[in-house]
Amino acid sequence: MTTALTPRRRPGTPARRSARRRPPLLLCAATLLVVLLALLGPLVSPHSPTAQLAAPFQQPDGAFPLGTDVLGRDVASRVLGGGRTIVLTALAGTAVAGAVGMTAGVLAAMVSRRLGDLLVRCVDALAVLPPLLVVLVLAAGFPGSGAAVVAAVALATAPFSTRVLRAAADTVLASGYVEAARARGDTRRAVLRHDVLPNIAGPALVDTALRLVASLHLTATAGFLGLGRGGAAPDWGRMVSENVPGATLAATPFLAPALLLVLLSVCVGLLAGRLADTVGRGAA
Repeated sequence: MTTALTPRRRPGTPARRSARRRPPLLLCAATLLVVLLALLGPLVSPHSPTAQLAAPFQQPDGAFPLGTDVLGRDVASRVLGGGRTIVLTALAGTAVAGAVGMTAGVLAAMVSRRLGDLLVRCVDALAVLPPLLVVLVLAAGFPGSGAAVVAAVALATAPFSTRVLRAAADTVLASGYVEAARARGDTRRAVLRHDVLPNIAGPALVDTALRLVASLHLTATAGFLGLGRGGAAPDWGRMVSENVPGATLAATPFLAPALLLVLLSVCVGLLAGRLADTVGRGAA
């Protein structure tokens, strides 16, 4: 029972606002489910994803729950095995882009203004190139190489991370406590370790989440265009392009991987937006 000594919690209290900021459980569960399907799918695949087992574009039945594709391969097995490459490539590209962006952005903020601007201009030279063009050039130059797609994704997204993290580091370096640290004789390394890096961790996390969405799009596009890992290896993006010609005969061979790509991109994008909102409100 509420007494006069017990304060009522009003709708705008920090505890309730904090609860609203948490990502919805259903969204987190959907994202986790698709990621686990992509990473662990090959372990539970009922058939070899590259074996020709039946006639092309066979309708779903007991033996093939999702039917067969353009070459008579089991679609369910290829769906289970085709997501790992996309997820791992996107994660690797995001990690490399994040490392490059963090290093270049913080370095541009810590050095003199002239050197920092020069460094950012050099990075901006990559930003003017269309991301898909970067992917096409590198993947075509190193056919069948997954590392080329990772490098292309990193090069296409790192310039934006550099600018974001430089701006965040500049804000920290202009704060009063950093000025006080410098006045008492702290070295640049000490300022970087104790003041800059801890205070740009939030923006860096948000930027990484947003770059992951872009990396997923680029990686899926590379697969759709037949770039990267070659041969008969399953890939959700390549499965869509392979089976579109037979859409009138069977819809599941291209619809299943397309829906999983859309679901993964939307869920990761929504989580990244929630994360940005949470960090932004926390900073405010």
